[in-house]
Amino acid sequence: MDIALLIIACVLMLGGIAGSFLPILPGPPLCFAGFLVVQFSIYASFSTEFLIIWAVVVVILGILEYYIPTWGTKKFGGTKSGQKGATVGTILGIFIPPQPLWLILGPFVGAYLGELIHDARDNKKALRSAWGSFIGFLAGTFIKVVTVIVMSVFFIREVT
Repeated sequence: MDIALLIIACVLMLGGIAGSFLPILPGPPLCFAGFLVVQFSIYASFSTEFLIIWAVVVVILGILEYYIPTWGTKKFGGTKSGQKGATVGTILGIFIPPQPLWLILGPFVGAYLGELIHDARDNKKALRSAWGSFIGFLAGTFIKVVTVIVMSVFFIREVT
C-alpha cells in the first residue's frame, strides 16, 4: 500500500510540474495533493505546520493566478474596463478550445477588447493594456514554476 501511495504522490508531483507550464492543469494544487498522499505512507512525515503553510501558499497562488493579469493591465495604463476584460478573458480562456492557446491569449484579448469598449479610438492604449495583461500572465506562470520546483525539492528530500 505504501508503494502505491508513493507512486500516486509521484504522479501528482509530475502533474503539478506539468501544470505549472500547462495552464489547463492546476500545478501547485496537484503538488500539494502529492504532499498529502505521501504523508499517509511510510515514506514521508511532513509537519502540520509545513502542510498548513503550503496549503496557504497554494490558495494564495490560486487567487493570484487570476489577479496578476489584471494587475499587469493596470500597470501598463489600462482602465477598469481593461482590467475587467483581462479577468473575463482569463476565465473564458478556460472554456474556449483549443485550451492551451486560449488560456494564454484570454487575458490579452480580454484586456484589449475591454479597452476598446471603453475607448474605441485609442487602439495604442488598448494594445499596451493587453500587453500588460500578457506580461502579468507570464509573471504568474513564472511564480507557479518557481513554487512547484520548491515543492518538488521538498518532496524529493522527504521521500529519499
